[in-house]
Amino acid sequence: MFKATILNPQRTIFEAEVRSVFLPGIEGEFEVMEFHKPIISLLRAGEIVIDWQKSVTISRGVVMVSTKELVALVEE
Repeated sequence: MFKATILNPQRTIFEAEVRSVFLPGIEGEFEVMEFHKPIISLLRAGEIVIDWQKSVTISRGVVMVSTKELVALVEE
């Protein structure tokens, strides 16, 4: 499990320990799981899906992934 935080400029949308996060990357969708290689990516309009259950609809954003943490700054 790893920590995932999804923020917009006004509030924290989601923050918890998770197993998987699907993201709408600018060049295609991708999944982040525990021990993912560090990455920074732009996000396009779409849905962020957390643990195959909860989803957050976004218009754009950016995500930073380290080996034990994901932080996404998004516009809804």
